[in-house]
Amino acid sequence: QGTYRCVVCDTPLFRSDAKFNSGTGWPSFFNPVPGALTLHEDVAYGMKRVEVRSASSGIHLGHVFDDGPPPTGKRYCINGNVLKFVPDQGK
Repeated sequence: QGTYRCVVCDTPLFRSDAKFNSGTGWPSFFNPVPGALTLHEDVAYGMKRVEVRSASSGIHLGHVFDDGPPPTGKRYCINGNVLKFVPDQGK
């Protein structure tokens, strides 16, 4: 158990219990920490996607899709290089 944090600003982004195996090869989560992310339209490369950024640092984290598991149905597909895992204290 622990928290995935932004490598730039150390802000909590996702809890480990919201992580799942999406089969994409990217770290995937179904629920962010409230207020941790901002969403932006991304039409690069001829695709229409929703970009995910850290609300605190503004760095690009990845994209969010509507094909995730319950309860949210979201798949936050995140670049592992921008995440730092911090275990819960006492674990």
